[in-house]
Amino acid sequence: MDTTEKIKRIAHTGLLIGTLLLTGCKQDSSPANKPAATPPPEVGIMTISIAPVTLTMELTGRTSPHMIAEVRPQVGGVIQKRLFTEGSDVKAGQILYQIDPATYQAAFASAKAALARAEANLVPMRLKADRYRELVAINAVSRQEFDDADALLKQAVADVAVNQAAVESARINLDYTSVKASISGRIGRSTVTNGALVTENQAAAMATIQQLDPVYVDVNQSSAELLRLKRNLGSGEINGKNNDQAKVKLLLEDGSPYPQEGILKFSEVTVEQSTGSITLRALFPNPKQLLLPGMFVRAIVQEGVSEEAILIPQRGVTRNPQGDAMVMLVGAEEKVEPRVIKVSRTVGDSWLVTEGVKAGDRVILEGLQKARPGTPVKAVPFGSKPEASPAASAQPAAVKK
Repeated sequence: MDTTEKIKRIAHTGLLIGTLLLTGCKQDSSPANKPAATPPPEVGIMTISIAPVTLTMELTGRTSPHMIAEVRPQVGGVIQKRLFTEGSDVKAGQILYQIDPATYQAAFASAKAALARAEANLVPMRLKADRYRELVAINAVSRQEFDDADALLKQAVADVAVNQAAVESARINLDYTSVKASISGRIGRSTVTNGALVTENQAAAMATIQQLDPVYVDVNQSSAELLRLKRNLGSGEINGKNNDQAKVKLLLEDGSPYPQEGILKFSEVTVEQSTGSITLRALFPNPKQLLLPGMFVRAIVQEGVSEEAILIPQRGVTRNPQGDAMVMLVGAEEKVEPRVIKVSRTVGDSWLVTEGVKAGDRVILEGLQKARPGTPVKAVPFGSKPEASPAASAQPAAVKK
């Protein structure tokens, strides 16, 4: 091969390589190979709806027995026996203590003897008065003698009545030597022992009986809260049907819920001046006697029902520099729109909204850090699994290539 032919082949090969390189450059600069535009960020939204909501308030208080009775002697004497076990349940009428009855038995016997004597004296007095009544009719005795006989009869009748009362009093005192329970309930410790001397109606109680089923729960509500509740009821914001028999739930000292529901029985009519609060009393069943007098509890009392309530989870509500509550909405053009709202209280983990939003508005709950006012976003239901982004789906293909 001569030199001229070699030069022609080299030139032809160079031209072919240049053409291929130029074609590759054109293909790399085509629009298909350019990076895709960034899609709008996803945000989790909740569509606002209106529904009735039961409003409650949490108040602190303490338990107290349904009934309480302090056992005191009604006659004096020496305690012979204690007839109960401390901490046990007793029934009304059950004998708790036995006081030495000897002197009271003697007094009872003496009163019965005096009654028998008075009744014996009554018989001749009645016969004499009856006889004189017949004689005075025929003028056999004077009117004065009849009047004297009739007066003696009335005196004898009165003596019988006095002695009957004395017998009854002696019988009652004798019965009081058996100190009985006035109510059914659980009895506490005894402050006296066998051989102790007690006196009639002494100041110190011998024992205390408390009825623990049912049990009262007394809670305190501030007068300001009461005024707010009355205003809401008057304006129609809250429906307070059967408010006097509102249901009450209970939280124990350790935060656990009490399994039984109670009923609000009444509220005081006077505000406590030192605390500015009003006492509410609820009644709770206590079959297992889990509630003991003096326990600290928290009562959840039903205020009423808000028929058209709007609730927004607290995670979706922020504050602006002025301190006003605000939310981020997804507007009609799928752009973020800030909105100032008014909230009145919390209901669980949500705010009760009174102004600023309406049913059908879409509130952003997730992705708030990406939700800048005026920027477009992709709204998905809150809690749904996010879709894979285009960049993420393209990455495996790039790695494979």
